[in-house]
Amino acid sequence: MPNRKDLDKVAQHLPVMLWRFDLHLAVANSRALELAGITEDTSNPPHGVIGRDEKGIPNGILQDEAIDLVKRKIPVPTDIQITSAMDDAIPTLHAIGITGLNDLRLMDGHDGSPTFRALQQLHNNSELSIRVWMCLLGDVLEDAIRIGLMTGMGDDLLRIGHVKLFADGSLGAHTAWLSESYADGGNGISLYPMEDMYQLIRRAESTGLSVAVHAIGDRAIHELVSVFTRLEKERKTSHETAKTPVPHRIEHLQILHTRDLISISELGIIGSVQPRQATDDIILIEKSIRDRGKLAYRFRDMLDRGIMLVFGSDCPVASPNPLSGIHAAITRQREDGTPEKGWYPNQRIQVEEAVRGYTVAPAKATGRWDTLGSLTPGKLADFIVLEKDIYTIDPALILTTRVDLTCIGGRIVYDRHDITP
Repeated sequence: MPNRKDLDKVAQHLPVMLWRFDLHLAVANSRALELAGITEDTSNPPHGVIGRDEKGIPNGILQDEAIDLVKRKIPVPTDIQITSAMDDAIPTLHAIGITGLNDLRLMDGHDGSPTFRALQQLHNNSELSIRVWMCLLGDVLEDAIRIGLMTGMGDDLLRIGHVKLFADGSLGAHTAWLSESYADGGNGISLYPMEDMYQLIRRAESTGLSVAVHAIGDRAIHELVSVFTRLEKERKTSHETAKTPVPHRIEHLQILHTRDLISISELGIIGSVQPRQATDDIILIEKSIRDRGKLAYRFRDMLDRGIMLVFGSDCPVASPNPLSGIHAAITRQREDGTPEKGWYPNQRIQVEEAVRGYTVAPAKATGRWDTLGSLTPGKLADFIVLEKDIYTIDPALILTTRVDLTCIGGRIVYDRHDITP
């Protein structure tokens, strides 16, 4: 891992910060630390860690919300710039067969308001050509409640989604909260005291807001399951039902013990998982937690226990291409075909199950099954046409299969054979 001195060698006077691809770890040079006011006297923020050398001097390595100390000094893009970026990005998503997306929040939440404004501007101008489930950050929970926002509000294109909360960080940043230490030491970090997490979820669901909680490490998942179990017991005791219009979700579920897997199933919590990350993380997991890799990305076990799995990408952490995710889920192999029989091949799933994870499950998880998720009379005509039948071809060929046509609401938004300039 480089530190500030390494960056100083190539950029001494300009502020520079490089993110790890999972966005939970970054390294900044001395100039960036200076502009952010980070010195040896700066305390760690509540949900982050400032790396230090043996003398206690910040070494430039920043974990989770410590990154925000520098990020806040970066000029915020204007609404026009964000809208322009969306205009460029959405056709790219159409070309890989995406008709709808969950827009999830980063921990600092600063991207939320301008993103929502840009989406609404596109929608008001009849230029929004993709369905968006717009999630809110937990930091704005009270604001959302005060103005009466509820999960599911909106129309066929743009809706208020879950409230995004964070229980821990990531494996790559060594901030995922583990019950046993990483191979090189440390157990990660808890980003929220679980009593605070309980109060936040209780507050959200009492006002009609469902939550999606980021939890990667097995300790984070276990503690979070205990919170959901406590809430469920309270509802049964008071003979109440949750006021949330759609189920709560746990995001990632990367390192998962069977006891918690069973509890998640019994509680009816949805698992939001990212198949491509499973194959991207093979080397990382084997180095950082070794044989505990058998607990990672347990898609087969979760489906067998009746947990509804919503598949996604966590883009830009991994490729947003659903075909890449389908390939990873059914083969447990990297794009080069390794490992030969798949990584923990007992967790492979079938093509049909992977497709459901990108179609049926998201529709049900967002309360849209009456209008989306299948080609059924009376539903909105969102569908894609592929050049090959992924149910019958060699799974390796799924990676190179192209999208011929993408339709949203019966309107063609992408045609590979359209040669109109």
